[in-house]
Amino acid sequence: MARTKEFDEDTVLYRAMRLFWEQGYEKTSMNDLVASMGIHRRSLYDTFGDKHKLYLQAADRYSKLVNSRLEAGVLRATPKEAISFMFDLMIDGIAEDSPPGCLYVNMAIELASQDSEVEAKVNESFIQSERLLTDIIRRGQEAGEFTTGRSAEELAESLHNALLGLRVLARASTNKEKLHRIANVSKATLDK
Repeated sequence: MARTKEFDEDTVLYRAMRLFWEQGYEKTSMNDLVASMGIHRRSLYDTFGDKHKLYLQAADRYSKLVNSRLEAGVLRATPKEAISFMFDLMIDGIAEDSPPGCLYVNMAIELASQDSEVEAKVNESFIQSERLLTDIIRRGQEAGEFTTGRSAEELAESLHNALLGLRVLARASTNKEKLHRIANVSKATLDK
Protein backbone atom coordinates (compact mmCIF):
# COMPACT_ATOMS: atom_id res chain seq x y z
CA MET A 1 0.00 0.00 0.00
CA ALA A 2 1.38 3.40 -1.00
CA ARG A 3 2.07 5.90 1.75
CA THR A 4 0.33 9.23 1.66
CA LYS A 5 2.44 12.33 1.69
CA GLU A 6 2.72 14.06 5.02
CA PHE A 7 3.37 17.47 3.49
CA ASP A 8 1.82 19.89 1.05
CA GLU A 9 3.87 19.87 -2.18
CA ASP A 10 3.17 23.51 -2.99
CA THR A 11 4.21 24.66 0.48
CA VAL A 12 7.54 22.83 0.42
CA LEU A 13 8.17 23.86 -3.19
CA TYR A 14 7.60 27.49 -2.14
CA ARG A 15 10.23 27.04 0.58
CA ALA A 16 12.70 25.64 -1.95
CA MET A 17 11.94 28.51 -4.31
CA ARG A 18 12.71 31.07 -1.61
CA LEU A 19 15.95 29.35 -0.69
CA PHE A 20 17.14 29.24 -4.32
CA TRP A 21 16.05 32.87 -4.71
CA GLU A 22 18.04 33.92 -1.63
CA GLN A 23 21.16 31.79 -2.13
CA GLY A 24 21.31 30.75 -5.77
CA TYR A 25 21.68 27.26 -7.18
CA GLU A 26 25.34 26.58 -6.50
CA LYS A 27 25.34 27.79 -2.91
CA THR A 28 22.24 25.81 -1.97
CA SER A 29 23.07 22.29 -0.82
CA MET A 30 20.72 19.34 -0.52
CA ASN A 31 21.11 19.61 3.26
CA ASP A 32 19.98 23.25 3.04
CA LEU A 33 16.97 22.22 0.97
CA VAL A 34 15.97 19.40 3.32
CA ALA A 35 16.20 21.72 6.32
CA SER A 36 14.36 24.58 4.65
CA MET A 37 11.63 22.45 3.11
CA GLY A 38 11.08 20.49 6.31
CA ILE A 39 10.92 17.12 4.57
CA HIS A 40 13.12 14.04 4.47
CA ARG A 41 15.75 13.71 1.76
CA ARG A 42 14.02 10.62 0.37
CA SER A 43 10.71 12.52 0.13
CA LEU A 44 12.47 15.33 -1.68
CA TYR A 45 13.91 12.95 -4.28
CA ASP A 46 10.68 10.95 -4.61
CA THR A 47 8.53 14.05 -5.08
CA PHE A 48 10.74 16.50 -6.95
CA GLY A 49 13.65 14.49 -8.35
CA ASP A 50 17.21 15.74 -8.06
CA LYS A 51 18.36 19.26 -7.14
CA HIS A 52 18.33 20.45 -10.76
CA LYS A 53 14.76 19.25 -11.34
CA LEU A 54 13.70 20.88 -8.08
CA TYR A 55 15.36 24.12 -9.20
CA LEU A 56 13.39 24.14 -12.45
CA GLN A 57 10.16 23.41 -10.56
CA ALA A 58 11.00 26.21 -8.12
CA ALA A 59 11.40 28.55 -11.11
CA ASP A 60 7.92 27.54 -12.32
CA ARG A 61 6.56 28.19 -8.82
CA TYR A 62 8.19 31.63 -8.87
CA SER A 63 6.61 32.35 -12.24
CA LYS A 64 3.16 31.51 -10.85
CA LEU A 65 3.76 33.79 -7.87
CA VAL A 66 4.86 36.72 -10.03
CA ASN A 67 2.09 36.21 -12.57
CA SER A 68 -0.59 36.16 -9.88
CA ARG A 69 0.75 39.46 -8.47
CA LEU A 70 0.94 40.99 -11.94
CA GLU A 71 -2.59 39.91 -12.82
CA ALA A 72 -3.90 41.44 -9.61
CA GLY A 73 -2.22 44.78 -10.29
CA VAL A 74 -2.38 45.07 -14.06
CA LEU A 75 -5.70 43.67 -15.31
CA ARG A 76 -8.01 46.48 -14.21
CA ALA A 77 -5.43 49.26 -14.16
CA THR A 78 -5.00 52.02 -16.69
CA PRO A 79 -1.86 51.62 -18.80
CA LYS A 80 0.02 54.22 -16.69
CA GLU A 81 -1.06 52.53 -13.48
CA ALA A 82 -0.07 49.12 -14.85
CA ILE A 83 3.44 50.28 -15.78
CA SER A 84 3.88 51.93 -12.37
CA PHE A 85 2.65 48.78 -10.66
CA MET A 86 5.21 46.67 -12.51
CA PHE A 87 8.07 48.96 -11.53
CA ASP A 88 6.88 49.15 -7.91
CA LEU A 89 6.57 45.37 -7.76
CA MET A 90 10.15 44.90 -8.90
CA ILE A 91 11.47 47.53 -6.49
CA ASP A 92 9.37 46.86 -3.41
CA GLY A 93 9.21 43.10 -3.82
CA ILE A 94 6.59 40.55 -4.63
CA ALA A 95 5.64 40.21 -0.98
CA GLU A 96 6.57 42.07 2.16
CA ASP A 97 9.06 39.40 3.24
CA SER A 98 10.32 38.33 -0.18
CA PRO A 99 14.02 38.24 -0.94
CA PRO A 100 15.32 41.20 -2.94
CA GLY A 101 15.75 40.98 -6.67
CA CYS A 102 14.32 38.36 -8.97
CA LEU A 103 14.83 34.61 -9.16
CA TYR A 104 14.87 34.70 -12.98
CA VAL A 105 17.51 37.44 -13.08
CA ASN A 106 19.58 35.43 -10.60
CA MET A 107 19.15 32.35 -12.79
CA ALA A 108 20.21 34.30 -15.88
CA ILE A 109 23.36 35.55 -14.20
CA GLU A 110 24.31 32.33 -12.44
CA LEU A 111 23.44 29.50 -14.84
CA ALA A 112 21.77 30.47 -18.12
CA SER A 113 25.01 30.54 -20.11
CA GLN A 114 25.89 26.99 -19.08
CA ASP A 115 22.51 25.25 -18.68
CA SER A 116 20.15 25.08 -21.65
CA GLU A 117 17.09 24.25 -19.54
CA VAL A 118 17.68 27.25 -17.29
CA GLU A 119 18.38 29.42 -20.33
CA ALA A 120 15.06 28.35 -21.89
CA LYS A 121 13.11 29.19 -18.72
CA VAL A 122 14.82 32.55 -18.36
CA ASN A 123 14.27 33.44 -22.02
CA GLU A 124 10.59 32.47 -21.84
CA SER A 125 10.13 34.59 -18.72
CA PHE A 126 11.80 37.58 -20.33
CA ILE A 127 9.75 37.16 -23.53
CA GLN A 128 6.53 37.07 -21.49
CA SER A 129 7.54 40.22 -19.61
CA GLU A 130 8.27 42.10 -22.83
CA ARG A 131 5.03 40.86 -24.35
CA LEU A 132 3.07 42.13 -21.33
CA LEU A 133 4.84 45.49 -21.48
CA THR A 134 4.19 45.73 -25.22
CA ASP A 135 0.47 45.08 -24.72
CA ILE A 136 0.21 47.66 -21.94
CA ILE A 137 2.15 50.27 -23.91
CA ARG A 138 0.09 49.64 -27.03
CA ARG A 139 -3.10 50.18 -25.00
CA GLY A 140 -1.60 53.37 -23.61
CA GLN A 141 -0.69 54.60 -27.07
CA GLU A 142 -4.20 53.87 -28.35
CA ALA A 143 -5.69 55.71 -25.36
CA GLY A 144 -3.40 58.71 -25.93
CA GLU A 145 -1.57 58.19 -22.61
CA PHE A 146 1.83 57.30 -24.11
CA THR A 147 4.01 58.60 -26.90
CA THR A 148 3.66 57.13 -30.34
CA GLY A 149 7.12 58.40 -31.31
CA ARG A 150 8.45 54.85 -30.97
CA SER A 151 6.77 51.50 -31.43
CA ALA A 152 5.28 49.71 -28.45
CA GLU A 153 7.85 46.95 -28.98
CA GLU A 154 10.83 49.34 -28.81
CA LEU A 155 9.49 51.02 -25.70
CA ALA A 156 8.80 47.64 -24.11
CA GLU A 157 12.37 46.50 -24.79
CA SER A 158 13.72 49.62 -23.14
CA LEU A 159 11.45 49.37 -20.11
CA HIS A 160 12.18 45.66 -19.74
CA ASN A 161 15.89 46.44 -19.72
CA ALA A 162 15.27 49.03 -16.99
CA LEU A 163 13.23 46.53 -14.98
CA LEU A 164 16.03 43.95 -15.24
CA GLY A 165 18.57 46.51 -14.07
CA LEU A 166 16.36 47.52 -11.16
CA ARG A 167 16.08 43.89 -10.08
CA VAL A 168 19.87 43.56 -10.08
CA LEU A 169 20.22 46.80 -8.10
CA ALA A 170 17.51 45.67 -5.66
CA ARG A 171 19.52 42.49 -5.09
CA ALA A 172 22.52 44.65 -4.23
CA SER A 173 20.43 46.43 -1.57
CA THR A 174 20.39 49.78 -3.34
CA ASN A 175 18.35 52.45 -1.62
CA LYS A 176 14.68 52.18 -2.67
CA GLU A 177 14.39 55.94 -3.12
CA LYS A 178 17.16 55.73 -5.72
CA LEU A 179 15.42 52.80 -7.41
CA HIS A 180 12.16 54.76 -7.62
CA ARG A 181 14.03 57.74 -9.12
CA ILE A 182 15.52 55.44 -11.77
CA ALA A 183 12.07 53.98 -12.44
CA ASN A 184 10.57 57.45 -12.86
CA VAL A 185 13.19 58.36 -15.48
CA SER A 186 12.50 55.11 -17.32
CA LYS A 187 8.73 55.60 -17.21
CA ALA A 188 9.19 59.15 -18.56
CA THR A 189 10.20 57.63 -21.89
CA LEU A 190 6.49 56.90 -22.35
CA ASP A 191 5.43 60.53 -21.90
CA LYS A 192 3.92 62.36 -24.86
